[in-house]
Amino acid sequence: MSEITIPAGLLPSDGRFGCGPSKVRPEAIEALAAVAGSYLGTSHRQATVLFEVGAFRNRLAELFALPDGYEVLLANGGSSLFWDTATFGLIEDRSQHLCFGEFSSKFFTAAEAAPHLGEPMKVEAPVGDHPEAVATVGIDTYAFTHNETSTGVMMPLVRPAGADPDALVVVDATSGAGGLRFDPDQVDVYYFAPQKCFASDGGLWIAVVSPRAIERIERIAASGRWTPAALDLKIALDSSRKDQTNNTPALATIFLASHQTQWMLDHGGLSWSSGRCAASARTIYDWADAHAVATPFVKDPAKRSNVVATIDFDESVDAARIAATLRANGIVDTEPYRKLGRNQLRVAMFPAIEPSDVEALTRCVDHVLERL
Repeated sequence: MSEITIPAGLLPSDGRFGCGPSKVRPEAIEALAAVAGSYLGTSHRQATVLFEVGAFRNRLAELFALPDGYEVLLANGGSSLFWDTATFGLIEDRSQHLCFGEFSSKFFTAAEAAPHLGEPMKVEAPVGDHPEAVATVGIDTYAFTHNETSTGVMMPLVRPAGADPDALVVVDATSGAGGLRFDPDQVDVYYFAPQKCFASDGGLWIAVVSPRAIERIERIAASGRWTPAALDLKIALDSSRKDQTNNTPALATIFLASHQTQWMLDHGGLSWSSGRCAASARTIYDWADAHAVATPFVKDPAKRSNVVATIDFDESVDAARIAATLRANGIVDTEPYRKLGRNQLRVAMFPAIEPSDVEALTRCVDHVLERL
């Protein structure tokens, strides 16, 4: 598709719009390079790395304005690994899962396959929408997804009215954490990986946990339930309290995520970073709403994600050709989620992505459409 050349004056300053791994700010790379000689290639049990892990945990606590008693845990793996971890260390017997896309459904699948758990309950909504939790007797864990990365749907986080007071609200926040606001009092576990809003690499899971969740973790561990060490939340809890992980982490990943968190704090915290994402979202949805051949995939404006936009195109337009042409011009990773199979573009709007670049992207798409 390189026969269409987008003028340099229309191009964004940075053409990375992928939903993960996402854009890493050049300033973070420069900061990592500046400390490489004393940080990279050093023991993760020594003070240099322990300080960075501790700083990262403290910065996250400040960013999310965590209530007293909440703690920040981290361990190797990503959100996919955390689903298996949760089946061992968080769900006592039965869980309820709000399923409205690829990733929200995967946690349900993990719980369903676990032979030591009762049958999980699935509450579904069509892609492009989200369901509501249903308070149910016997459910000890409610599994939400803050932002469904595959479809571009976000949902509010509210404890189910009438749920057992000891039930946990466990939230997959992988693409929402750092870019969407939430009330920590409404959740017990808010887990994510750092390759999206935190502008780092994958290979790590981070979880904000409430006192109620900590009590659950410790009680299950004391019950004698067999758990592989790599999936043991009690080990992750104990290690995190020492600013460590149970086994060697990727030091660059921790540094970049910590640097991104401090960048957010320096500019005003979560209200600033979420506001930045919201500004980008207004730009792209207003553009699509007014367009002749484009429209937001998510019909309800209140459910349209502020961090991942999915834009459908009329059948007269081949969205794959648009994405290929953009890629040939240095604007990358705007293809739709592979399993969704829609004629659309999917655009990340994470905090590291300049809102002005999202606006530039819309102008580039218009330029390509005029010439296809």
